[in-house]
Amino acid sequence: MSEAILAVEDLHAYYGLSHVLFGVTLHAAAGEVVALLGRNGAGKSTTLRSIMGLLPPHAGRVRFRGRDITGWLPHRVCQLGVGFVPEDRRIFPDLTVSENLEVGRRPGPEGRGDWTHERIYEFFPVLGQRREQKGGTLSGGEQQMLAIARTLMGNPEILLLDEPSEGLAPVVVRTLLDQLLALKGRGQTILLSEQNLRFAIRLADRAYILEQGHVRYEGTIAALMADEAVRRAHLMV
Repeated sequence: MSEAILAVEDLHAYYGLSHVLFGVTLHAAAGEVVALLGRNGAGKSTTLRSIMGLLPPHAGRVRFRGRDITGWLPHRVCQLGVGFVPEDRRIFPDLTVSENLEVGRRPGPEGRGDWTHERIYEFFPVLGQRREQKGGTLSGGEQQMLAIARTLMGNPEILLLDEPSEGLAPVVVRTLLDQLLALKGRGQTILLSEQNLRFAIRLADRAYILEQGHVRYEGTIAALMADEAVRRAHLMV
């Protein structure tokens, strides 16, 4: 396996006086897809927000390619090559698809510019068909594709996805999964928070299970699927 490009070590985070992450440790290697699994409120989204600098950690370290980025402001983390797709998507409803993409356009590390409007439209054909349509008029699935595409326009080395399948119809989830598998095939490193176990196991190489802010399990997807006791204890409602 390649050297880890993202390493989180003993991360603690708070919302006000509430301690919500307790020593979270994880890593992702280049070209790897890693899933953060767990029930609602387990700390998955908080972990991504802490990595991104949206919730500065109280203790612990976040390293990207060996560089300590703990507590950096989000725009600096982004400039370094970390892209974030939030759970609520945050597209601009009054801007067109093309304009939303333009907002996210910037060279990646070392000036890399793999993603252009044209490549996005090839990868997400529906966005090409809707390029002059305002973001607020898109369906939920189209808005999720746009949120991912806008982040890709920043040419990130690692993509943080927060609950990408949430609220989407099954047929849209299948389409989104195919697109993310294609991204994986291109070597895109992905760290995703996900409650949909079926979605996650199709996409990820490894998984961490969070429960009440603690990492309760780490292993390959194959090992997780072979361990029914772990799934029953930490994932089933």
